[in-house]
Amino acid sequence: MIMQDNLGADGDAFYNALMDAHEGLSEAESHALNARLVLIMANQIGDLTTLKNLLSTATQAADVK
Repeated sequence: MIMQDNLGADGDAFYNALMDAHEGLSEAESHALNARLVLIMANQIGDLTTLKNLLSTATQAADVK
């Protein structure tokens, strides 16, 4: 299930900010930043069912089994 776009025009701005946050990081540092970001966002969402649905959606979108 692909989710609704809730960012609208701000989606590109967020993507650019995310890429800027990774600027100059090593691959390991970039992975660590992503892990911290996921945990912070998960805490902000705060609903296990929603989080599991998001994991499923991301896995399907990446075609990971």
